[in-house]
Amino acid sequence: MGTGLDLPLDEVLVGDCIATLKRLPPASVHMIFADPPYNLQLKGELRRPDDSLVDGVDDAWDQFASFAAYDAFTREWLTECRRVLRKDGTIWVIGSYHNVFRLGAAMQDLGYWILNDVVWRKANPMPNFRGRRFTNAHETMIWAARGPESRYRFNYAAMKSLNDDVQMRSDWYFPLCTGGERLRGEDGAKLHPTQKPEALLHRVLLACTTAGEVVLDPFSGTGTTAAAAKRLGRRYIGIERDPVYAAASEARLKLVEPMDEGAVLSLPSKREQPRIAFGVLVERGLVPAGSTLVDRNRRWRATVGADATLRCGAATGSIHKVGAELQAAPSCNGWTFWHLETRDGRLRLIDELRQEIAAQGG
Repeated sequence: MGTGLDLPLDEVLVGDCIATLKRLPPASVHMIFADPPYNLQLKGELRRPDDSLVDGVDDAWDQFASFAAYDAFTREWLTECRRVLRKDGTIWVIGSYHNVFRLGAAMQDLGYWILNDVVWRKANPMPNFRGRRFTNAHETMIWAARGPESRYRFNYAAMKSLNDDVQMRSDWYFPLCTGGERLRGEDGAKLHPTQKPEALLHRVLLACTTAGEVVLDPFSGTGTTAAAAKRLGRRYIGIERDPVYAAASEARLKLVEPMDEGAVLSLPSKREQPRIAFGVLVERGLVPAGSTLVDRNRRWRATVGADATLRCGAATGSIHKVGAELQAAPSCNGWTFWHLETRDGRLRLIDELRQEIAAQGG
């Protein structure tokens, strides 16, 4: 790129996020997590009843001269993020009620394709000191693909496993960053007012990246994204304009021990699993030609042909077509509908047989 940077892996770069982003190669990162300035309109909501500001926040912190100025800044860094994001990459942007609606509109205007909004519900939110509003107990994360055509990664099986084998919902419950995880200055005060809990980033990274992929945080702060990435075996790039925060990040990252390679691996996504046709089960004798398939309640019995078609009365065709026709349904997932009846009368879901072949590499 001439004056640009080669991809600076596993570094926290000190500098303005937009200027630094412009120097990164295009289509070079797999995922972005952005925690931009919230553009707080203070007017008392971060003041205690004695009029003191909370956690060292001052009137100039995190504010812009106008909504127009904030919107211009937002569009500029989001444009650069989209440029450096790979075609099939995704971005997470976190915000509060002060800014998340403006962030979402800008993302849609710039061509991002929103996949989910995920609510981080805080177990221990900061109270509303003046008692004039509800306690603000959540933040919103927008998860988006680079565009509607993106074949983005979603580690569905890993998320389900993380959630006790129940499909992961879009409301996540985590406490604020506290205790030993919270970075503090020499005076003992919180070093950064909005340090995120590493557990939150653990889930984000596990949801849409895999080992070795590159994660970028353009507002790195105290390095939570980088720390979670390093622990999970991902590569990271942080950008932070405050040298104090950047130095704290570097010190923090030196203490992070990556997980063993075996622990980093997660369940593969459906896209990564080998595509196995029903005919493969027939050819390999797991469901021999002439055997009988039944539904779970044994309402229908279908005979398997040598060419992997099923026949049940007048219905003939694939495992999916015959299942749909028998139920008078528009579609049917034959893998989870049909069972093989064993000699001892037990039923085995044919999808289990497919998984056995997949486990052997197809």
